[in-house]
Amino acid sequence: MKAPASASAPGSAAEPPEPRWLTQDEQRVWRSFMEGVTLLDDHLDRQLQRDAGMPHVYYGLLVKLAEAPRRRLRMTELAMLAKITRSRLSHAIARLEKNGWVHREDCPDDKRGQFAVLTDQGYEVLRQTAPGHVEAVRQAVFDRLTPEQQKSLGEIMRIIAEGLQPAEAGADLPWLR
Repeated sequence: MKAPASASAPGSAAEPPEPRWLTQDEQRVWRSFMEGVTLLDDHLDRQLQRDAGMPHVYYGLLVKLAEAPRRRLRMTELAMLAKITRSRLSHAIARLEKNGWVHREDCPDDKRGQFAVLTDQGYEVLRQTAPGHVEAVRQAVFDRLTPEQQKSLGEIMRIIAEGLQPAEAGADLPWLR
């Protein structure tokens, strides 16, 4: 994208600093990244809808619950692990409850807290769905990359994720909304 024409008179004191526009190479990388992420998310969403009747985000919630001790997590912790808003999590858990795959339990030591608990039925759905999902991930990502590229991709995404999760209080993170 080219820099837009300035709306204020040149040299005026109120003129904002010039944006750090992306170079052509950076623009190419950015657009490739966004196209890849969008297409990958769509590919995995379609596979999971076809095989299990659920979107990718719901599958991720079931996985996180399956990996948790006693297949249960506090809702706030689940939102943080899934990197989604509490509102989106609440909606997703309601849908998963309707399917019989998850249920909520009140937290005994915190009247406002709740646990999401993976049911046996939900665990079975996850067990049956996992082989097709891992094959879709393998074909879409890992089979296309060399081991060196896989390592680089992991390092790059870790750096990006860490940079978007500041530790200071008041950070605007999805699970805090």
